[in-house]
Amino acid sequence: MTDVTWRGGKEHWTRKGDVRLFLWNKPAASDVPRAGTVLFVHGSSMASQPTFDLSVPGRPDSSVMDWFAERGYDTWCMDNEGYGRSDKHRPINCDIANGADDLAVGSDYIQQLTGARQLLVYGISSGALKAALFAQRHPERVARLALDAFVWTGEGSPTLAERRKKLPDFLARHRRPVDRAFVHSIFNRDHPGCADDATVNAFADAILTLDDSMPTGTYVDMCSKLPLVDPERITAPTLLMRGEFDGIASLEDLMAFYTRLPSTNKQFSIMQGISHASFQQKNYMMVYHILHSFFSMPEPSYKG
Repeated sequence: MTDVTWRGGKEHWTRKGDVRLFLWNKPAASDVPRAGTVLFVHGSSMASQPTFDLSVPGRPDSSVMDWFAERGYDTWCMDNEGYGRSDKHRPINCDIANGADDLAVGSDYIQQLTGARQLLVYGISSGALKAALFAQRHPERVARLALDAFVWTGEGSPTLAERRKKLPDFLARHRRPVDRAFVHSIFNRDHPGCADDATVNAFADAILTLDDSMPTGTYVDMCSKLPLVDPERITAPTLLMRGEFDGIASLEDLMAFYTRLPSTNKQFSIMQGISHASFQQKNYMMVYHILHSFFSMPEPSYKG
């Protein structure tokens, strides 16, 4: 395994009670107009820096944080409790609600430090559930919400149907082991070939540099407690991003969620050639474009 070092950003720390939470910031480029503040929210099986600030030799713009920073966005990510550099000492399984608590603390830190009035929030997989729950709880803090690899009720999800077979194991412990084979399984379970081996191996190196186990809480929630969010209480302009081959949710489940979102400023994008981990796919630049288009879209001057 190659040891990984992250460069070009600044680490920050905040507290949720006695829990230290790690944040990573890559500021907007100084030679372009400021475009907003983005908070990226990671999923169940990896911390934030491997997901959003991944360096892969020969893969241009591999870091989504760098790409957005070059376009004027102040970019942030944070490790939820139990992940990466954040504290892991409490005997809990770090579920979706706990992750949304982390986002409340982290967003407050970012807003107080930077003066940002609202944030552009992107979450992937269980991170999308955390982001959605955070937006439901704190609508005043969210300018726009992007939910990638999201699931609402779980009905019709082949990934969750398979995962439920291990639910007793997840319920019996607070953490589950991860290794290189597990990381590869993320890319092989839906549609092999959507990501190249060099990227998957770099992703695995980055994940395993920080963690050799992950909390079970998000898996327990996604297997046995959905739905966790109420779309009718999410008022921010919202983008649903679904990989063409992603098995985490059925199209019918996502459309049912989408139709219940009260804002008419909403979009649904199906991403061709994408399975689950969007930013690590071969078509990652398409994902960047979709997200950037939504975040940079002018506010409507006429609302009827």
